[in-house]
Amino acid sequence: MSDGCKYFEDFKVGDVFEFKGTPVTKEEIIEFAELYDPQAHHLDEEAAKQSILGIFCASGWHSCAMLMRLICDTYLNEAEHIGSPGVNEVRWRKPIVPGDIFHVMRTVKAAKGVPGQGDRGMVQVFFDVKNQDGKPLMTMDCFALYRRRAPLGEV
Repeated sequence: MSDGCKYFEDFKVGDVFEFKGTPVTKEEIIEFAELYDPQAHHLDEEAAKQSILGIFCASGWHSCAMLMRLICDTYLNEAEHIGSPGVNEVRWRKPIVPGDIFHVMRTVKAAKGVPGQGDRGMVQVFFDVKNQDGKPLMTMDCFALYRRRAPLGEV
């Protein structure tokens, strides 16, 4: 499933890479909610029925954390990744429920050098996350910095 070791030069605008996760469990939804988002509809199925969504589901922030874990496991931890200056946008399209499996499509939107820093480049990527039935779960548009194989000006 790995996309291999990536440097800045390996990210080409329009490139697409697909990967997927494992089923989300009720227990992990509750565990995350207890620690980071203790709202009733993420902790208790009966309380969730009374919420605006009417169903027990993962926190949106849990969704982001699950996506980040998949990104790290799939390619980021093997890449020459330096860090990220931020996220443009996250959209939660459909509640994530127990049994959902993340199917992720990463598309490179932009890749450019960083002025005055010839050892790195900035890559903008768009993540489109769907469940096992192809229903849209979330999207994320973000940036990441990667080292170059050889800094500009070096051979």
